[in-house]
Amino acid sequence: MVQRSFFFGPDEVAALRNLVPPHLTWCSTFELLTAVVWRTRTMSLKLDPAEEVRIMNIVNARHKFNPPLPKGYYGNAIAYPAALTSAGELCANHIGFALQLVKKAKNEVTEEYMKSVADLMVLNNRPHFTFVRSYLVSDVTRAGFETVDFGWGEAAYGGPAKGGAGVIPGIASFYVLAKNKKGEKGITIPVCLPTEAMDVFVKEMNGLLETGRLAGETPKKKTTPFITSAL
Repeated sequence: MVQRSFFFGPDEVAALRNLVPPHLTWCSTFELLTAVVWRTRTMSLKLDPAEEVRIMNIVNARHKFNPPLPKGYYGNAIAYPAALTSAGELCANHIGFALQLVKKAKNEVTEEYMKSVADLMVLNNRPHFTFVRSYLVSDVTRAGFETVDFGWGEAAYGGPAKGGAGVIPGIASFYVLAKNKKGEKGITIPVCLPTEAMDVFVKEMNGLLETGRLAGETPKKKTTPFITSAL
C-alpha cells in the first residue's frame, strides 16, 4: 500500500466541473470530488464488473432535527449514507452517473432516517458498516485544523496525517484544506492504494483533468501534469 496526497485547487475543480452534465451543474465541490475520486479509485482497483461497490460520506445531521437538538449537546449527530452500484456500471458510465448516486445518498439523510439508524443500532448491537468494496469519505475542511497554533507560527498543514486510516487500510479519505506551491487554496485528499492501483489512479485522474481543461476551451498551452506527493 502506498500513500499519496492529491491537491484540487480552483483550476482542477473548474476542469472537473466542465465534465459534469448540464442538469447536474448545481453540485457542491464535495459531491463533485467524491464522485470523481470514487469512480477513479474503483477503476484503478480493476474489480470484477459484477462486484457491488459503495461510497459512504459522513453527513452532519444536526440541522435535520425538529425540534432541534438540545443546546450544549456535543455528541455525534452523523450518518453514513451509502450509494451502491456495480463496479462495471460505475466505471463504464459518465461521471454524472457517480455524481447522481452521491447526491441521492447525501439527500436521504433526514430526521426520520436518523431515527431509523438509531433504532438499528439499538436492535442490532451497534453493527459496524461493511468494509467490503467500500470507500468512506469525510469533509473536514471546516474543522479548523489549520488554525491550531502551537506557538511556532502559522501552520503549514493541519489534518489527518494519511489516507486509509483505520482497521482496514485504504478504506477512508478525509478532505482537508491546503495550499499548493503557488499559494493557492484548495482541498487535499490523502489516498491509500496498492502500488499498481495508485499508478492507474494517477493516470486516470490526469486524463480527466486534461479532458476537462480542453472541454473548458482554455487557451492552448503546456499544462503541468497532476502532481502527487507522498505524505
